[in-house]
Amino acid sequence: MTMALPLALTMGEPAGIGGELTLMAWQALHTRGPVFVAIDNAARLRAMATSLGLDVPITVVSDAGEAPDVFSRALPVLDRPLGTPSIPGTLDGRNAAAAIGAIADAVSLTMAGTTAAVVTNPIHKATLKGEGFAHPGHTEFLAELAGDGSIPVMMLAGPELRVVPVTVHIPLRAVPQALTTERIVTVGRITAQALKRDFGLAAPRLFIAGLNPHAGEGGMLGAEDDAVIAPAVAALCAEGIDATGPLSADTMFHAAARTRYDAALCMYHDQALIPIKTIGFDEAVNVTLGLPFVRTSPDHGTALDIAGTGKASPASLIASLELAAAMAGRRREHG
Repeated sequence: MTMALPLALTMGEPAGIGGELTLMAWQALHTRGPVFVAIDNAARLRAMATSLGLDVPITVVSDAGEAPDVFSRALPVLDRPLGTPSIPGTLDGRNAAAAIGAIADAVSLTMAGTTAAVVTNPIHKATLKGEGFAHPGHTEFLAELAGDGSIPVMMLAGPELRVVPVTVHIPLRAVPQALTTERIVTVGRITAQALKRDFGLAAPRLFIAGLNPHAGEGGMLGAEDDAVIAPAVAALCAEGIDATGPLSADTMFHAAARTRYDAALCMYHDQALIPIKTIGFDEAVNVTLGLPFVRTSPDHGTALDIAGTGKASPASLIASLELAAAMAGRRREHG
């Protein structure tokens, strides 16, 4: 085990696959790390381990600091109550508070220096919204919990590709109005800083996609690329950031192109997520940049249709835990 502090892993949606992924991740990592503590319901995890035939001993800990001593022999759990017993695949709003509370606890522990980073299992946004959750997803909630005016930026990171959507959870028709030169510069700046601090890249290279086909074709296919995106690229370059664009998005993601940059800034959600989920669906990790703590998450949803069956792959959660540990280690090294 190499981590001095454990990672804080949230329960996610109790009816989803998060619980079984947590159990499988412990099986894969308990002999080598990174160490993590699950903020979850211990009875739920024990029942799930039994139903799936997973040999995962559960130990309830009263403090996250106990996790490193426990982890090699049992999954350490900070036990949290559920509103009602969870049934795999069956959503119940009475458990929304437990899912939200686990996220808040993970952030609180990490900001206090008790845990090294936050790793979140997938949540079911519609269920949380139905219970009064006011945020579009994890990213915005984490920024509120940070409480320091942080500007959160979503990155999807895999072994072969890192992508950053400049706009995220908004309708496609709203993207052109939401894109501004200032916003693109801010996202590019935060991305470059994170690539240096958290990924250990001394001189990160950014490729920046256009919005329209062929990056607007000189204005023939849309004005935003020349009027909004090109000035942002120029501003980033003026700050000393290696930024190239706007580029036609349809030629940015083949194998040869990917060797020429460290992260691709994309103008909207699917422009970023389609290529990375095609190239590395099971290995991609959702990383929130721009926060005062490290946060990662699997790049998939709650998978209610297979919850409780044991069919879900823990690969993305394992990658999330490993990346969070590496990022937190680099932050410690750089102060």
